[in-house]
Amino acid sequence: MTMIAGLGFTAPWLLLGLLGLPLLWILLRAVPPAPKKQIFPAVTLLLGLSDKESQSDRTPWWLLLLRLLAVAAAILGFAGPVLNPTRDTAGSGPLVLVLDGSWAGATNWQETGKQISSRLEEAGRANRPVALLQLTAPKALQFQAAATWQQQLPGLLPQPWQPSADQIDAAAAHLAASDQRFDSLWFSDGLAYAGQQDITEALSSHGAVTVISSGLPILGLLPPVAKDGALEISLLRSAPGGPTLGAQSVEVLARGRDPGGTHRTLAQVTAQFEPGATSTSLQLALPAELRARIERFELPDQRSAGAVALSDDSLRRREVALISSGAPDEGLALLSSLHYLRQALKPTAELIEGSLGDILPANPDVIVLADVASIAPDLQDALAEWVEAGGLLLRFAGPRLASSDTARDSEELLMPVRLRIGGRSIGGAMSWGEPKTLAPFAEGSPFFGLTIPAEVSVSSQVVAQPDPSLAARVIAALDDGTPLVTRKALGQGQVVLFHVTANAEWSSLPLSGLFVRMLERLAVSSAAKPPEAQSLEGTTWRPLTILDGFGRNADASRLSGVAGPDLIDLPTGPALPPGLYQSESRSLARNTLAQGDVLTAASWGNDVTQAGYHSNQEQALAGALLGLALLLLSLDVVATLLISGLLARRQSLAMIALVLGAGLGMAAGWPTASQAQTTQAQTSQAQTSQDTARDTTQDEHAIRAGELTLAHVLTGEAKTDRIALAGLRGLSDTLFFRTSVEPSPPVSIDLERDDLALYPLLYWPVTASQPLPSGEAYARLNRYLGSGGMILFDTRDAGRPASGSASPAAQRLQQLALPLDIPPLEPLPNDHVLTRAFYLLQDFPGRHPRGALWVEAAPADAQQVEGIPFRDLNDGVTPVVIGGNDWAAAWAVDTNGRPMLPVGRGYAGERQRELAYRFGVNLVMHVLTGNYKSDQVHVPALLERLGQ
Repeated sequence: MTMIAGLGFTAPWLLLGLLGLPLLWILLRAVPPAPKKQIFPAVTLLLGLSDKESQSDRTPWWLLLLRLLAVAAAILGFAGPVLNPTRDTAGSGPLVLVLDGSWAGATNWQETGKQISSRLEEAGRANRPVALLQLTAPKALQFQAAATWQQQLPGLLPQPWQPSADQIDAAAAHLAASDQRFDSLWFSDGLAYAGQQDITEALSSHGAVTVISSGLPILGLLPPVAKDGALEISLLRSAPGGPTLGAQSVEVLARGRDPGGTHRTLAQVTAQFEPGATSTSLQLALPAELRARIERFELPDQRSAGAVALSDDSLRRREVALISSGAPDEGLALLSSLHYLRQALKPTAELIEGSLGDILPANPDVIVLADVASIAPDLQDALAEWVEAGGLLLRFAGPRLASSDTARDSEELLMPVRLRIGGRSIGGAMSWGEPKTLAPFAEGSPFFGLTIPAEVSVSSQVVAQPDPSLAARVIAALDDGTPLVTRKALGQGQVVLFHVTANAEWSSLPLSGLFVRMLERLAVSSAAKPPEAQSLEGTTWRPLTILDGFGRNADASRLSGVAGPDLIDLPTGPALPPGLYQSESRSLARNTLAQGDVLTAASWGNDVTQAGYHSNQEQALAGALLGLALLLLSLDVVATLLISGLLARRQSLAMIALVLGAGLGMAAGWPTASQAQTTQAQTSQAQTSQDTARDTTQDEHAIRAGELTLAHVLTGEAKTDRIALAGLRGLSDTLFFRTSVEPSPPVSIDLERDDLALYPLLYWPVTASQPLPSGEAYARLNRYLGSGGMILFDTRDAGRPASGSASPAAQRLQQLALPLDIPPLEPLPNDHVLTRAFYLLQDFPGRHPRGALWVEAAPADAQQVEGIPFRDLNDGVTPVVIGGNDWAAAWAVDTNGRPMLPVGRGYAGERQRELAYRFGVNLVMHVLTGNYKSDQVHVPALLERLGQ
């Protein structure tokens, strides 16, 4: 780039055209006078006469100046002027852009994208080949043109982890595989991590290294811990080079679902960093019910995974009710049936004691019955209902249970197995042998993987009756094979029986740490501290939700389970992304930051050049100057018509005002080259902030849906989603002009986040590669279908030649629809309400004319009344309509209301498009009015009753 008077020019040789302006002035001075029409009868006397000398009029100086300014503006525009050009030398030879690409840079990712785009512009002007290496997702170096990387910038996203050891090794291997010299620009997130020096040395061996960073401190949030009945929340910040850190206030939000199921902020506190401090903490005391609703803690001003801490069972103190059949005896506390349970559960659970009748209305999470043999019939029914609703009933044996007739003759509802009379005593003069030890826990047991201490033994127990279902219900046994713990499912809950006492009377199990770990595996209490890897042996944890680099929840349905020890030992990375993991009824959060982590600012050696972000971004002026040239030329046309007498003065003033208004509007919105590149660089940031903004726009959708708002399901394919939205726009316009329905502008729906109840009709274009919704999304879809909503599935494959096999889109539709509550379907019958809801139709074409249309099958008892050409089908709206005629493509219009895509040929094609619009109108009318037209089958009966 050439610098002239503080401006940079990408094509300075074009400025030589300015030397031709004086010659242009001379050429433009002469202009022939405008011809005038004059009626003069004696004009015939002048025929044949001619002037010996001809003299032309002169062009006004201001018009000459206007034309010269227009030409000068065009020359300057084509010369590529740049405001605030980078004065650094662009260098030569290959260039490698290195990105940390971790969560630490997510908050400033938009600004980082601008800086990368600016550096790519410089490399492009210098014709330097460029390669890009992101350390959190390393790939082999590929040197390409800078413009190619400009197009790929939107795909660069930060990852929710820092570069791991494996990723550092992979990046170093890619650098070592290149044998050429190159310079490196390293866009650092500002944090130090293991292996950073190794990458620096690898880059330095190939050429000069320049590190670019914002220099701003990085904020992080550690997972809260339960301490003294409150939550302790710790915050970290890095210390950048330069002045000492000052005081800083940071807001912390606790977010979760309110009783209505809506995500909202449940608590808000402010943390204060003291001057120079890199960490701070605060205490948050919340009621147990409110604390149980918290799903995540976050720093609202920091959009990164490190500023989010997910909540799990460690913060949810479960309410456990302890019930014993014996009266409390303070003098024999160690012999109490509840003493060891209290000691095991008190640190981690909210304990409730009392009678069963008093406790059930409190709806605790767990009810423990210690040696309770019989339950009153009314309480037994209430307790069974509580278990079926998801409760855990934990029962312990004892002398009373052993001597009773409970579960002797038949299996009882609140007992997992049948019992023998009298129990079994092991050891002593009249015993069957020595005390028994525990057998290793079998795979499939919730206790699988726990280490059994050698000192744990059992001297007495209640014995289960042999039964075909006994083996499936045993989750712990003695070394001789007799059951020690049995379990059965009851509704959504479960009943568990320890065949020994809850105190040390029959076994030493309550005296060991194994007892506490077994209770944790049963989810009786929440963990007081993060579990150790050894305690999770034999368990598999399924990811419920994961975090992306910006700290947003992402779908985890396609990820595989993680072994329990790996969940604790493995570093955060592609194999173990941060998120919430679940095993049976327990949940464990793996956050980006863990207790004990610190944030340390990156430091660089003397061989590395350090630079900050450009405060003033380059701004290309070519677009503005070319727009000015067009504006001046337009004014020249108006002025020429004015002085030549071909335009009246009032008309000229109006035209000048019109040209100036249009020119100023165009100049105000003219996208300069730098703005266009900035927009391209910000595409990924706009996409990543779309989900955050969706929470706000959802409220706008709710307001507009008070009339009617059509919506389509996002597929992830930009072209398909664009056509679907344009198609609903065209259908909305048709409804507005032809019916009394006045729809709001259509919207795009994300099944993972948006509320579907606001939209009566969803258009779902099916693509072969679109991902399957999560389980939560399917639950919302089933609620939507059950509450009267309709989904139009469009596979868009009706124009595909028949080959005897389903198209890829149809096969994907089968997978998408499998978890949905869809009733039996049938091809659209001729007497269906869709054929006459507004228009009378027999064909339902879209862009394809002859695809089949499937709707809910008519009931078997639907009858046709004599004199009425259709059956009595007035029992609601079909929840799904399935076809493949690509209706959105036929409906689609641009912003000017013109069809976007061709349909057929000539008049026949326009007729096909018209029928497609009519089908869309009928579909919306069917959704809004139901099968009301089927009520016509009652007309004969009504007339008969009226005596007509």
